[in-house]
Amino acid sequence: MHDLNRRDFVKTSATLLGAAALTSCASLRNPTAGQAELRVLQIGVGGIGGLDRNNIKRHPKARIVGLVDVDTNPLEKVGKEFPQAFTDTDYRRVFADRTDQFDAVNVCTPDHSHIGPMLLALAAHKHVYAQKPLVQQLEELAMLENAIKARPHLATNTGNQRMQNPGRRIAVDILEKNLLGRAISAHVWTGTRRGSAKDLELPSTQQPPGNIDWDLWLGPAETQPYREGIAPNKWRAWWDFGTAGLGDWGVHLLDILMYAYPELTSPVTVKCDAPRTADWYHCTQCKSTMTYEVSSDRFMNDTFPIHYNDAGIGFDLRALGIPKDKAGANNTVVVCEHGTLFINAGGNKLECYVNNELVSPKDLGANTDVGKYAHWGSWIEQALGDRDVRVWTPFDQALRMTECAILPVKASRFPGQELRWDKRTLTFPNSQEATDTVVRRAYRDGFAPMTI
Repeated sequence: MHDLNRRDFVKTSATLLGAAALTSCASLRNPTAGQAELRVLQIGVGGIGGLDRNNIKRHPKARIVGLVDVDTNPLEKVGKEFPQAFTDTDYRRVFADRTDQFDAVNVCTPDHSHIGPMLLALAAHKHVYAQKPLVQQLEELAMLENAIKARPHLATNTGNQRMQNPGRRIAVDILEKNLLGRAISAHVWTGTRRGSAKDLELPSTQQPPGNIDWDLWLGPAETQPYREGIAPNKWRAWWDFGTAGLGDWGVHLLDILMYAYPELTSPVTVKCDAPRTADWYHCTQCKSTMTYEVSSDRFMNDTFPIHYNDAGIGFDLRALGIPKDKAGANNTVVVCEHGTLFINAGGNKLECYVNNELVSPKDLGANTDVGKYAHWGSWIEQALGDRDVRVWTPFDQALRMTECAILPVKASRFPGQELRWDKRTLTFPNSQEATDTVVRRAYRDGFAPMTI
């Protein structure tokens, strides 16, 4: 079991913030600029952590120096691959004792425990690469936004490796240039089912596996017993821990919209139609709409709706002149005044339709020579001081994608209700109940995120 108590953690947080205050001028400078290599600490080594770790270690200027996981099975296995790296089960202890031993942090924990290590890393002036969605709670959007504003010198990136496919970057160019005319609406859907309305019975409680420190795994979530399947694999379907299919896929499907249209700052309304769901699971078969207010000649109207569904609930493309067999799953459709853009999540199927006919991006006038993009390598190089390298999904961009992805997840607890949303105050002005129940969580003692 872990041995870092609340007093120790508070002391560590205060030390980090105190050091930051004493070096306020230095905090505007990249602490790793000009270094020969980037020393990376990985928090969460299982699952998607393997993808990040294997790509980071391939870069000639990056080195994995530390590994943290509450599950000793993958920790021991991966530790054998990196015998020179230190290992630990509690990231808080690492920040208390080893901040001089790493320059950057890769966060690959379950959704509910992203915010804690990210904020500690930023407070300690460490570059951060984190998995999507960046946060699980709406309040955490503001926490992270404030932190990155206080640390503009640090390189950040999000697990949106699909932007390496040229098709997605070409799609951004088409929409940025309004090559299909002014934007009218977007229809986005994933085929993923995370949680199910049929799952109305809780699995029985049992002792957690001996290799998992259950208290540390819970982290900021309320104390509760271990139930079969939650960890290490099925947590995405649980209300307390994951963000269901919408949150899981959001950054891969909403990214081109947020890049192409910076006018989409924050939704003003959200509505999610969803079937009955158990209190402990996310629902599935969600059909949601978020409305953005816009004041720009790049849009047909003064509002722009994004329709975002899960469980393969797509959009009938025949009405737009697109063959129905183009539906599938994990797609983004942008309807414009002169035509429609269709792209799949992988980016290898980019199609533009004008007057019901397929037109190539090049014939539209798009820049199709977008070159290669090294998703992990660009973050590493930027962290080492090369600010001319573009990172396609830094936190400031990813936060807008994340907000759009998790708002309907939270609104699913109020099916059929149109909720007004005010990010500035973190409230739903027309629903006190929603404000009180789905914006924030009561963090467990010792795991509350620090404020930067």
